[in-house]
Parts: sequence; structure tokens; C-alpha cells
Amino acid sequence: MESSKRAERDPGAAARLAASVARFPSARILCIGDVMLDHYVYGEVERISPEAPIPVLHVGRETRYLGGAGNVVRNLAALGAECCFLSVVGGDDAGREVKRLSGESERVEAHLLVERDRVTTVKTRYIAGTQQMLRADRETASPIGEAAREDLLRLVDQVLADCSVVIVSDYAKGVLADGIAAEVIARARAAGRSVVVDPKGRDYARYRGATVIKPNRRELADATLMPVGDEAEIVAAARRLIERCGVEAVLVSLSQDGMLLVEISGAVRALPAAAREVFDVSGAGDTVVATLATALAVGVPLVDASRLANLAAGIVVGKVGTAVAYATEITEALAEAEHGSRSKAVPIESALDRVAAWRRQGLAVGFTNGCFDLLHPGHVSLLAQARAACDRLVVGLNSDDSVRRLKGKGRPVQGETSRAAVLASLATVDLVTVFDEDTPIRLIEALRPDVLVKGADYTVATVVGADIVQSYGGRVLLADLAPGHSTTATIARLGGGRG
Repeated sequence: MESSKRAERDPGAAARLAASVARFPSARILCIGDVMLDHYVYGEVERISPEAPIPVLHVGRETRYLGGAGNVVRNLAALGAECCFLSVVGGDDAGREVKRLSGESERVEAHLLVERDRVTTVKTRYIAGTQQMLRADRETASPIGEAAREDLLRLVDQVLADCSVVIVSDYAKGVLADGIAAEVIARARAAGRSVVVDPKGRDYARYRGATVIKPNRRELADATLMPVGDEAEIVAAARRLIERCGVEAVLVSLSQDGMLLVEISGAVRALPAAAREVFDVSGAGDTVVATLATALAVGVPLVDASRLANLAAGIVVGKVGTAVAYATEITEALAEAEHGSRSKAVPIESALDRVAAWRRQGLAVGFTNGCFDLLHPGHVSLLAQARAACDRLVVGLNSDDSVRRLKGKGRPVQGETSRAAVLASLATVDLVTVFDEDTPIRLIEALRPDVLVKGADYTVATVVGADIVQSYGGRVLLADLAPGHSTTATIARLGGGRG
């Protein structure tokens, strides 16, 4: 255990792990398992029903995502990996929705077999604010038929050569039943491929020969019938699994206690929990196996791969719903661990998650946008006024291509990375995200700021997105302008005469 503690203090660990994340797009993973549809119904509870002592949920919006093995696939795509996805759905509306969602990412090659009489698994969660009230399931959990079985294994043989790691995502809905899991693992190992298993049930013999099995504490206890109350007991149970199933390692998820990696060599490494705050643990296991497999696929040693998986789990439990961890978020978390502060310049996906976390804290979010090519006192004044009108300020920054279209040849003077870094250095700015369109309308629609800020040279009617913000009760602020300052005039005075 002491060697593990020394590794955690390794000053070069963050840079090494970040370099590994940068290689994620070269990974190609085969994921096979039980797919389902995660259906979320969001709303507010303001009264109790007169019909029964139950809360009445006033529905505001609904979302649908790939769940089960499909959530593993979502995480693989978010990490930048390519994925070949094999599963079975029913010939119903939910099955058709799963097929549609599986085709949304260009990083995913989905082969979803259809059994006409099968009921595609749907999990509907009813959420008031951030609190899950009820989950309703609809599913068929019986083994797939012989025809689907033969087609599935034929597909495994076809795609295995192009994939370096196989994920077996078992949700006990029938796709991997009756020896299919064992057959997939045997074929993968015979082809020299690593296999990561997210297990289910008590009979882990069907996962014999896997590279890594990832149970949580309760699943480990169920599979071994051994106590798992403390670290010594968990290690003993994991070693029993290694002996019984001929696997190389067991990575145990321990919720708020982090993770524990036990290897066939006898090495044991404790990985402390990495979460800043926990809102929802739904799908965290999917994030772990996706990150672990992707890291192994690009040659990361198992210990470092487990560290990255643990870090990704800490990111995803801070989100509501069956969420994913993006490669950029992992890189940010590594930088924060090394330098003690989070990056303010982030892609839109990270910005949306950061804003959602602020809202859960009851903070008002403001938004302004611009090119910010050469930062001058006028910019500083506008940003200060914007920040004073909210609790957290997000700045939308025009990309280099967008600036060229708007300002003409020779602009921008500074690239978007440099402009974002300068903005992020200001205390008045909490987040910077780059957009490529000519206007920030899509960014505003996604972020839904409470306050939209532009300079007083606009009117409310001419501010892009003002109607959207006002439609849901937000407000528009026209900030006073500091006279005599503009980027174009500054460049002209410097002799550039551009734009």
C-alpha cells in the first residue's frame, strides 16, 4: 500500500496521465452487452395529490439517452474513442429509439440485432429538482434466441480484429446469457485482446479468463459470499475471485471510499475517491469501464488506467442523471490536481456541466460574448459590470474562423487559445468557451443564462438571444461603455490599419 501512496504523490503523474488521455482518439473498443433506454422526466413538486398522499410532479421536460451497455458507448464516444457496439433490441418504439441514438455519434459503429417479440428495456426516472422520486422499468430479461445468438457471435468474429480491447457490459437482460459472455471472452483472449467486464449476478465463472472484472462492493460480496466490510476483507474477496475465475485483476468500486485494485501478482492499490460533490451515482460504473478500457487500448498500464477511471467516476457522479465524462474534463481534473485550480477555458460540453453544477448551488449565471481580440479598458469595464449582475459569468468567445468572417483579413491578431487564456486570467470571468458560429445563439440556447449582457451601443431588441432569455424569465443588461476604446481603433493606432 505504501508504494501506492508514493505513486499518488509522483509529481510527474498528472502530466503522464494527461499525455495518455491525449491518445484516447486512437483507441478502438468493442462493446457488447445489454442496451437499454434511459428516460428522464424532470419537473417540480409543489403540492400533494388529493387522490393519495403522493407528490404531484409538474413535468417540465423529458430526455432519452442510451443506457446500460449503451451508456458505456456514450462514455467511449465522450472520451474520443471509436467503438463497435453489439447488442439486441426489441421490435418496438424503444428499440427504434435506441437504434436512432446509437447512430448519432460518428465515433460509434452500431450493430443492433432486432428480436421482434422482445421488449426493449426502458428505465423511466421521475426527478423533482435534483431528487429522484421514482423509477419505473419495462423490459424483457430472457436470453436471446438461437438465431440472434449465432448472428451476435458472427459479428464478434468480424469486428474483433479491428478492436484492441473488448468490454463485456452485463446487465442481466439476456444478451450475454447462456454462455455468450464466456464465448465472447474466450474468442477475444484467443485473439490476444484484453477484456474488461462489468459483471452482474453471482456466477462469475462465466467471466473466466477476463483481464479485469469491475464489481462494486455489494456485487463482490454476492459473488464470493465473503465479508467486504474493510479493506482487508475486500482484498481477500477479490483474491478469491482471481483464483476462481482466472482473471488478471479485480477493480472494486467503493462509492465514497474510492476504488481498490487487486492484481494477480498480489499487488494492491487503493485509489481515494476523486469526487468534489456527489449528486447522482447512476451510470458511474459505465464510466469506469469505458475509461479503463480506453486507457488500456492506448497502452496505459493497468494502475494508471485505474487512476484515470477513478478520476472519471469522480467527475460523473457530480452530474445529475446517467451522465458521461469527457476527455477534456479528465485533463482539467488532472491539471487541477497538479496546480490546485480548475481551468476556466473549456469546451461547450464541460461548460454545460459546470453551469448545471452552479445552478444546483442556487447561483445566478450571466453570459456575454465577443471577439476580445486585444483586451482593452472597455472590455474590462463591460466584464466587471456583467460579473456584478450575476454570481458566475460565462464568456462566449468567437473562434478564429468566426472572427475572420466578422472582422475581415488580418483578424484576429491573437489566436483563440491566447484570447481565451487572457480572459480566463480575469477575476471577473468564471468560464470561457469558444463558439464557431457568427452569433452565440446556439450557445445561449444551451446555457440558458439568467442574465445576458451586452454593451449599451445595442438595444434590447438588437441583442442576439434576448428574446430567448426573456422567454424563460431571464433579463438583458446593457452595460455602460467606457468611451474612446475599441479593438479596431487600437489596431489602427498601432499602424496595422486592419479590419
